[in-house]
Amino acid sequence: MKKRIVAGMLTALMAVSMVGCGGASSDTADSGNAGSDAGADAGTEEAAADGDVITVGFAQVGHESDWRTASTKSVQDAFSADKGYDLQFVDCDNDSAAQIEAVRQFIQDDVDYIVIDPIVSTGWDTVLTECEDAGIPVIVIDRTIDDSDKYVSWVGSEFMNEGLAAGTWLKDYAEAKGISDLNILVIEGSNGSSAQIGRTDGFKKIADAEGWTILDSQDGNFTQDGGQQVMESYCKSYEGQFNVVVCQNDNEAFGAMDAMTAAGVSYGVDKDVILISFDACKSGLEFVQSGDINADFMCYPLQGEYCADIVQKLEAGETVEKQTFMTEPWYVAEDILPSITYTNNAGEEVTEELVVVTDAASQASY
Repeated sequence: MKKRIVAGMLTALMAVSMVGCGGASSDTADSGNAGSDAGADAGTEEAAADGDVITVGFAQVGHESDWRTASTKSVQDAFSADKGYDLQFVDCDNDSAAQIEAVRQFIQDDVDYIVIDPIVSTGWDTVLTECEDAGIPVIVIDRTIDDSDKYVSWVGSEFMNEGLAAGTWLKDYAEAKGISDLNILVIEGSNGSSAQIGRTDGFKKIADAEGWTILDSQDGNFTQDGGQQVMESYCKSYEGQFNVVVCQNDNEAFGAMDAMTAAGVSYGVDKDVILISFDACKSGLEFVQSGDINADFMCYPLQGEYCADIVQKLEAGETVEKQTFMTEPWYVAEDILPSITYTNNAGEEVTEELVVVTDAASQASY
């Protein structure tokens, strides 16, 4: 296939989408996708009509969670054959070396664009230089790359703000409930991923400022089995010592809930343990609504149409924004705090709404 020359892909940037994470309703994210859908659909329908198929290679982290499944489907739908694309998809099964090799195979196959959700945030400069030398624009989604800027655009969430928001919510919630002593166990996501780093560092910043005790923090690998195994160990090692569990995604929380139930530990609203989660998938929000999870901080996975919109802009010779942050709500089980106020990762003081989960909210989620 003839290689496209993409004009201005590393030049000055123009705005294409959303403001930073937090405080908006789920309708805000949906409306953003609707705008992106319209632009991408128009461009891809024209490309399909011209018979000019755009080949995209997508190196996905794996299939470890409900979030990841939704993310994969979003990209597959956005780059479907009926929209004028040939998507080459590789599930890297959480293997960093396999992901690098997948990208190199895309280069060898002379694809037009590459989409990467990086398993870890470092070790990318060499292969991204190879992409640049081959004239293949790279779009990074979800997790970040910290050791190279040789990609045209990144689309995802501000993980540090998610951690800061969770810590601020816990501080305000504990005050509202009259809880003065917090002893916390953390089940982290995959070690070295930007989601794990941001959520850990953001939450710890609040914990350190408040003088909370973090009893332990271990890697649950963003999986339900991992969350259950870590929580089973915690229930034995810290029996009777903890009253907060923070899980860095919903699937880990589901596993932690199973482990605590088996150990006779109650969790959720007005129970032994305050349970905090991230991602806010449909099943996660159902547990928030039932009061089993106290708070769930959304990480929006439906980024495929944003990627397709970027591709169409590049096809048209337009510049694109280097970073696109999703707008994401923070969900809670109780109507006792209308909002939280904190200093975000950009150094701005923000006040963000807390959304009490209803049937409509849980069913509207991914």
